[in-house]
Amino acid sequence: MLIRNPAALKAALAPGARILGLDLGSKTIGMAFSDATLSIATPFDTIRRTRFAEDAGKLADLVAKQRVGGLVIGWPVNMDGSEGPRCQSVRQFVANLEARPETVWRDLPTLLWDERLSTAAVTRTLLEADASRQRRAEVVDKMAAAYILQGVLDALRLQG
Repeated sequence: MLIRNPAALKAALAPGARILGLDLGSKTIGMAFSDATLSIATPFDTIRRTRFAEDAGKLADLVAKQRVGGLVIGWPVNMDGSEGPRCQSVRQFVANLEARPETVWRDLPTLLWDERLSTAAVTRTLLEADASRQRRAEVVDKMAAAYILQGVLDALRLQG
């Protein structure tokens, strides 16, 4: 169930539920979780994409085990704010999740959040930390997911 803004996402969450943030790439899915107080996003892991059913199954297991009550997915709009083919890919991913038989996907509030420059910001931070190219490749997707999710959590805090 697509939600239009962070306040609606928060209103749809059960008390103590966490939010799962996803950075969808063509080869990987970066993941991050909020804490139960919806204050801090923490990078979690990266899934190497295979078949959609396998990826959705792995995500469903995490949603159930981690008390996830909402989903934030990076929305890859172009720099001018227009929607390109990658946005259609994200929309299809959400539609495919909602069509899955696992009960965790039914009525799970999902927010699409502008991810412009998230990977660039994370890469810049890793470069400043003098992380090797190999280390950057290992962590950039899950850190981008945390960056996206933290943007939502910060917006919630600003809304009071």
